[in-house]
Amino acid sequence: MNPFLFLAQAPAGPSELVLTIDRIARMPMSQVVFGCAILTVVRVVSYLFLRSVPPHERFGAKFGLLRFVNDATDAIVYAGIVVFLIVRPFGVQTFFIPSGSMVDTLLVNDYIVANKLVYRFSDPKHGDIIVFKPPKGALMPGQGDTDFIKRLIGVPGDLIEWKDKKLYRNGKPVDEPYVDYTDPDLNVLDKGQWPSVPQANFKLAEINGRVMPVQYWGDIANAPGSVAHVSDEFAAQDPDQMRQMLSAEPVRVPAGMYLFMGDNRNGSFDGRGWGLVPRSDIIGRSEFIFFPASRWRATR
Repeated sequence: MNPFLFLAQAPAGPSELVLTIDRIARMPMSQVVFGCAILTVVRVVSYLFLRSVPPHERFGAKFGLLRFVNDATDAIVYAGIVVFLIVRPFGVQTFFIPSGSMVDTLLVNDYIVANKLVYRFSDPKHGDIIVFKPPKGALMPGQGDTDFIKRLIGVPGDLIEWKDKKLYRNGKPVDEPYVDYTDPDLNVLDKGQWPSVPQANFKLAEINGRVMPVQYWGDIANAPGSVAHVSDEFAAQDPDQMRQMLSAEPVRVPAGMYLFMGDNRNGSFDGRGWGLVPRSDIIGRSEFIFFPASRWRATR
């Protein structure tokens, strides 16, 4: 069983208004272009009619309504071009947080602004909170076109291990003040409760020529059969082959790939379960929470 599966589920869903706003923000480019084209036709027709009306007859409800339609469609078309065809693809985009995988840094129902321009001129860095397209194996039934947001833990060339609730990068322990543990209701646990939270260890291992995530309980050398999870496609392997996978030496993050984990370490279905993300699937860096107003802050 995947030890993160029960915690990968989102709590009660957002309101219909929130979902509508999120759908608009994700509107496919083809729909944006089609909508702008329709509104442009409406705007041209209303403009031509308004021009045909003699100045001394330009009054009344009908003329006022057409003038409003002309001005409104003009503004919407320009806004659509600027926001959806320039700002969203190349600049910034808003994202809705639907789950608790980043508690306490990001909470359910937060809205964040992601900077999509920054990684056109620089590479992602350790500790960045990043929006990305997840591997297919990370998506659950019904999720569809879903973006993930996690913290960047490993960049190309890093040797990453998670042992006894401690992150090791290139053999050295990493201080992670942002990490939390939660109960099933996403309440943050006191640090005194953390030792009682079950948590599998993790490493990357090369399996059949591929770098795959491996989770295990305890000391592999003394208990090689205590398997938590090896990527799903290998879950049905025979015990001997499973032991070989678990006893394989940890390997480094390959070129062009990145490893992510959630700040809520026992409540995040992340790279420990589904592996690595290619550079091409990285969307942008989270910069700040802009809604709700009480949560305004930079995300670091």
